[in-house]
Amino acid sequence: MRDFRNIEAVAKLPIDMIGFIFYEKSSRNVEAEAADFKKHPNLEQINLLKVGVFVNAEISFLLEKVGAYYLNYVQLHGDESPDYCQNLKNVWPTIKIIKAFSVGNDFDFEKTKAYEPFCDLFLFDTKGEKRGGSGVKFNWEILDEYQGMRPFLLSGGIGVDDWEAIKKIDQKMLWGVDLNSGFEDAPAVKNVNNLKYFLNKLKG
Repeated sequence: MRDFRNIEAVAKLPIDMIGFIFYEKSSRNVEAEAADFKKHPNLEQINLLKVGVFVNAEISFLLEKVGAYYLNYVQLHGDESPDYCQNLKNVWPTIKIIKAFSVGNDFDFEKTKAYEPFCDLFLFDTKGEKRGGSGVKFNWEILDEYQGMRPFLLSGGIGVDDWEAIKKIDQKMLWGVDLNSGFEDAPAVKNVNNLKYFLNKLKG
């Protein structure tokens, strides 16, 4: 997100995290059209966990944004290796890391194990040509194959009417859902009413 009025409205909903994308090729890049966004005096006061999304970023760039935007988590959505995650932890031991994986029908969940010592959460998104925001689901039945030790977020094509299917997912490591393009009126602008409806159904 990057529109502060929209952020303030969404922050009143029963959610845990809010995301800011720092990837110049994304239509949701927080710094593309709002270069002074980080200077907003109330950003620090938003009482949610703040997640910065990065794609193959230099660690120095990532750490700069952590400080400027009061980030609690970084979400690595590129080809970052386990060594990259370890180096990030070595530089800033208290940083919280979410590692995203692009999931297709042939995805091997064994590859997540090398990341477990350094990551706090995983995110399973739909495999596609672009990085995130495709609006397409992967086959959620494949989640049955995940036997890892890290909880995960479900992402990829989740829409307003998917609450019932999500409630039926029987996977003890499912920690939460990542709501993005399926709830947007425009890139980085969320439809608050649709979010409210979905959350009421999911949590009800």
